[in-house]
Amino acid sequence: MSPEFQGGALPEDGLGSAGGPAVDAGPGELTETQLEALLFVAERPLTRAEIAGLAGVDRETVDGRIGDLQVSLAERGIRLVESGERVEMATSPEAGRLIARYVGADAPRLSMPSLETLAIVAYRQPCTRATIERIRGVDSDYTLRTLMHRRLVVELGRSEAPGRPILFGTGFDFLERFGLTSLDGLPVLEAPVAERLFTAPDEAGPESE
Repeated sequence: MSPEFQGGALPEDGLGSAGGPAVDAGPGELTETQLEALLFVAERPLTRAEIAGLAGVDRETVDGRIGDLQVSLAERGIRLVESGERVEMATSPEAGRLIARYVGADAPRLSMPSLETLAIVAYRQPCTRATIERIRGVDSDYTLRTLMHRRLVVELGRSEAPGRPILFGTGFDFLERFGLTSLDGLPVLEAPVAERLFTAPDEAGPESE
């Protein structure tokens, strides 16, 4: 769950916040209820491998419990959000305005350059700054930095291309901001927009960072 609404940090010593035992998930056991409790107290997104290791179960079991929990939460105020191998709990988009009033202010609005850059990153990820700038036709360094400051865009690593430029993608804050549970929920692009977005090559030689 995002920091504002989490029930507490996941303790490093395996104890609950009151000093009692942690979630009762013995080796070889992972129920839907246990998974929900684990993700609720976790202070950060957990990978499927981490969940499997904590519960002492295989990846197939973790995938099954995640699917079960997604179905159970579909009509509730909490959602299960996925980004690659990582999963976390987040508030539902339907509750967005109410939650925003509770925490004190709405999220800052994004400028058109920021929205354009964010859309390119979301659909082309992982992509480099050079790819973004070839599509937009303008320098995008400041806009990218702004989006990274808001945690809507994150660094995913470095490309194997000459100069090893940084690869950018979206993180959990992007999914939460736009009410998505995964990148599969991105809207289908109109043909002219898709052509412009995907015809630019990912790399065109060395680039400076």
